[in-house]
Amino acid sequence: MSSLNLIVSRKKIRLKNSLVNSLEKSPKNKTLSKIAIVHSLFKEKFSIPRQPGLVSFESKIEMLPPYNRPEALAGLEDFSHLWVIFDFHGIETTDNSSLTVRPPRLGGNKKRGVFATRSPNRPNNIGLSLVKLLRIEGTNLIISGGDFLDQTPVYDIKPYLKEIESHPEAHSGWTDDLSNTRLKVVFHCECDENLDESLKEKIIEVLSLDPRPRYHEDGYKQYGSRLGEVDVHWEVIEGVVRVLEII
Repeated sequence: MSSLNLIVSRKKIRLKNSLVNSLEKSPKNKTLSKIAIVHSLFKEKFSIPRQPGLVSFESKIEMLPPYNRPEALAGLEDFSHLWVIFDFHGIETTDNSSLTVRPPRLGGNKKRGVFATRSPNRPNNIGLSLVKLLRIEGTNLIISGGDFLDQTPVYDIKPYLKEIESHPEAHSGWTDDLSNTRLKVVFHCECDENLDESLKEKIIEVLSLDPRPRYHEDGYKQYGSRLGEVDVHWEVIEGVVRVLEII
């Protein structure tokens, strides 16, 4: 072997060894650690608002050790809104063989690419929601506008910066033509007579958003929503939500 070929061969070996060492040092599967959990009115997936900011009642983000120290939240009280990065923990592992979903707001019969939707059925089941920070109690964050299942793991929290992240001129793709009309909610039972007024307002707020799958809108069916400690049974007749029973 000539001296030139020997030099080239040694350089290739050094480059290969350097690459191997680099790959060995970098994590193959990075694990996300939860920093908090959410305490929410929503005890099951059904009836959770399809987007954040649609309900006004409170939820609590409980910081977990070692992140539940006051210094971790210093200065956060000066912000009005937060980004919450969380795990869709109530969703089964997504089958990545198909990268299209059927958004409920399109009636469940039209497909869109998963990255053109906000579907919880995503490759890593990670969600991102913008919520309003109402106050901080100790190291717990009291928020409104949450669309979280109770006990949702939180991976990160970041302040919302209006001067950077607000874009009123933005286009919202296929959702631009969709409306967020609220339905009227009436109680067709005596169940509301002894109902706590705050809970009644929450039930009205949630059901007015019409949690039904879009492909059920033309058919008659009774539904049940688990909200807090009660089960609410309801139906929709001619565009009006009728609460039938609260257990």
